[in-house]
Amino acid sequence: MENTTKGRDPHAVFAEIQNRVTAAGVSSRQLSKLKSIKILTKKKHSKKVSISNTWRVWAVIAAITSGVFLYFGLHTREGFSRLWFYLENTNPSNEFCTLDVPALVQNAFMPPVDCNICRNLTRVEKISKITPLEFESRFAYKGVPVVITDAMTNWTAPEVFNFTFFKSLYSFEGLQHECQFFPYQTEFKNLSEVFTMNMERALMLDKSNPWYVGWSNCDPIVSSTLRKYYNRPYFLPEDSEGSTLDWIFIGAPGYGANMHIDHVVYPSWQAQIKGRKLWTLEPAPECFTECRTLEVTIETGEIFVLDTNMWYHKTLIVGDEMSITIGSEYD
Repeated sequence: MENTTKGRDPHAVFAEIQNRVTAAGVSSRQLSKLKSIKILTKKKHSKKVSISNTWRVWAVIAAITSGVFLYFGLHTREGFSRLWFYLENTNPSNEFCTLDVPALVQNAFMPPVDCNICRNLTRVEKISKITPLEFESRFAYKGVPVVITDAMTNWTAPEVFNFTFFKSLYSFEGLQHECQFFPYQTEFKNLSEVFTMNMERALMLDKSNPWYVGWSNCDPIVSSTLRKYYNRPYFLPEDSEGSTLDWIFIGAPGYGANMHIDHVVYPSWQAQIKGRKLWTLEPAPECFTECRTLEVTIETGEIFVLDTNMWYHKTLIVGDEMSITIGSEYD
């Protein structure tokens, strides 16, 4: 028998069959008693029940989730922060930020740099005997880098600061107040690992494994001890306030920091306590066509003033002596 339903709309076929059944005198009640119709009806009903139960389950899950979010405050910034710290197994009392924003993202949203800070600049000037007023008018907040050669005359830090001094200082006070740490190209994960390294490597007796690290000191006791050995740089504007945060960088020749730009609040000064350090400065991208790359070597006893928020910079320790640099910001 030829199949006359092939390719036709199923709904039309069903309607035609229903009309023929009705014409044959079969009532709807009789039709509903057929086994095949019961099976179809049962399956349809069962499907509806299954869908209904699924939605009930999802409704219960949604209600529980909403209750948890409300109870623990996870819908707020504070609640999300608590959840994040919990998942990261981190003590929030030791952290400044909930999330670390990648440097690439930070750099993309930097405010534009005024190219006047580098336009026609061919070298970093080295000066001495500059008054606070002259320093303020020419350099302090202009973004123009400068080296002050006579600002450490009365400091005792060059005679005191060395690896052993810092190791004993932090061992005595403890490292629970350790702030930000920069391992650079080393394997160190924190300051504790730095001060427990083999002394042959620490004192550069082992030339095969050089190292260079940096950290910010936010321990007020350590800070007060450090400042016994250096004074506020004489050239800073009289009404400026220095930061209570010290930045310390120490390491062996051949090492340094890769090219980067900082995301701090104010300009800073960095005093070369020991050794020599070569700085390479690159202008911000918007100034590439107007400014050039600058290089300057900071000698022992010199202070480099630089707004590291405006200049890309990298460092390299040169010579044979360990480099020790200490610095801070000023407003």
